[in-house]
Amino acid sequence: MRCRGVRGALALGSAALVALGSSACGGAPSVPGTSPEDLTIEAQVQIDRNGAVVEGVDGPEPARPAGDGNAVCPPLSIAMAGDLGGPDAAMGTGVMNGVQLAVDQHNEANPACQVQLKPFDTEGDPARGAEVAAQIVDDAYTVGVVGPATSGETLAAGGVFDRAGLVAVTPSATSPALSEQGWRTFFRGVADDEVQGPAVADYMTGTLGHRKVCVVDDSSDYGLGLASTVRETLGAMADSACNIAIRPDDTNFSGIVPQITSAAPDSVFFAGYYPQAAALVAQLRDAGFEGAFVGADGVKTVAFVDEAGSAANGAVLSCPCSPAPPDFVDEYRRAFDEPPPSYSVEAYDLGTILLKGIDSGAITRPALLQFVRDYDGQGIARRYRWTATGELTDALIWIYRVVE
Repeated sequence: MRCRGVRGALALGSAALVALGSSACGGAPSVPGTSPEDLTIEAQVQIDRNGAVVEGVDGPEPARPAGDGNAVCPPLSIAMAGDLGGPDAAMGTGVMNGVQLAVDQHNEANPACQVQLKPFDTEGDPARGAEVAAQIVDDAYTVGVVGPATSGETLAAGGVFDRAGLVAVTPSATSPALSEQGWRTFFRGVADDEVQGPAVADYMTGTLGHRKVCVVDDSSDYGLGLASTVRETLGAMADSACNIAIRPDDTNFSGIVPQITSAAPDSVFFAGYYPQAAALVAQLRDAGFEGAFVGADGVKTVAFVDEAGSAANGAVLSCPCSPAPPDFVDEYRRAFDEPPPSYSVEAYDLGTILLKGIDSGAITRPALLQFVRDYDGQGIARRYRWTATGELTDALIWIYRVVE
């Protein structure tokens, strides 16, 4: 479904890339009269860690949670941990719904193997993440976790899951530090920021032709980590005159907008989350900045477009997350009455992997952990196979753009 559909439809040829690069280099000023309803985020190309375009190829059919319908298992549960009511609730809810969709499809097809999804709200607070992890491991029926959704939560919870031998597969936490903790139970379903940072930096300088970039981060674990890899890769092209760190709660950027506009960069790269990205790009456009605005997965959400309005037009966004193919979009909309947000496809895939393990007879924590360690299969988003530290063996980045 995924491999023959969305990759073929979204892969662009060299001529289209030149057109994208030219328009981005020339800037993306606000378009008078453009409303958020006129704008959408569209996938452009897939790139490797060096920023080179990777053409889509046909692959095997992705695994589906229904299986053959003959699974038999005792009552078991999968947990989901993420922000369901805090500042990143949109992403956390998308992750929860992605897993729920997989569980529902599995249970409908397998009456003798009914698996329950148990969601836990971290409220976006790492301290809360540790508390939630303790609750999850205390439930003897829970044999695996999808999440936590963010890096801070995962860093707080990972040790708890590891000590309990409970496999935890995150669809969206991208901090490189997570796979450096020595945890045996950690697996990441997307590329980390050591892939994303160099990839988007090289894409800006290579394909888009940018020679001066202002890098702004929000001082969060995620933002600072991503910005560091971007700055390192850009080298001298990361203009030291506008190498800026803001506070996570800043919304008034009158102090840094003149600093950026006076530097006259080809682009501004923002490493942080969408509320501040929306405010920053709007204030930059109001000040007459005509360069490109580039963000990453923390910005790639319809809420960014809604809040930034016409100022979002032309923004270039990188994300380890895969675009949702049409069949998945239809299934998700029918279930939840809204389009799937970022990382819901990955959450669905990872939930499917855990369900496949249960269906295979891996109904204990040690058995399911071993199943994931040995797993090698195609999902909707990508092929899933992991290294000894829980990183994907093949990790790529998608480039998106806000367009009319």
